[in-house]
Amino acid sequence: MKYLLCTLFISSLLSQVLEKQNKLLWDGTDWNSIERKADVSEKSVYRIKSAYLNGLLDGRLYYYLKAWTVEQEFADSLYSDKLDYLTTKETIRQLDRFYEERLMVYVPVISAIIIVHMQAEQVPKRVIDLYIDETKYWINRLTLDMEEEGMRKLLELKQSKYVK
Repeated sequence: MKYLLCTLFISSLLSQVLEKQNKLLWDGTDWNSIERKADVSEKSVYRIKSAYLNGLLDGRLYYYLKAWTVEQEFADSLYSDKLDYLTTKETIRQLDRFYEERLMVYVPVISAIIIVHMQAEQVPKRVIDLYIDETKYWINRLTLDMEEEGMRKLLELKQSKYVK
């Protein structure tokens, strides 16, 4: 119970920080700031990071199952990348290493998870580099659109596009 309350408290603090920054996705700056902001033991930092990863993967599974009920082949092709190749502890260690490189801090955490799993599976470097470039492009495009149109309007446009 104590662990749950601690995690919820820290999550609410971090969500308030994200809300003030007008950000849509967590990236390397947020990932690296957990240790500074939490100012607690390594075990607590691990718990925060693993809770975040597990939340992302649970959300991903939810949307996979939701898409799978509508169109199985589409869902399988959309969610075909394996994100269970590494354990949570190994994934956290690889993400920490990935975000040590200054040029990668703008890559969203969900994309970084895919990248570190691709590296672990020994996918060719050129494929990984292409994925990183495409990720940086779409996140930069999304950021520019948010600045021009405003986040609320952009999300409403995206939502109305897919809701029938």
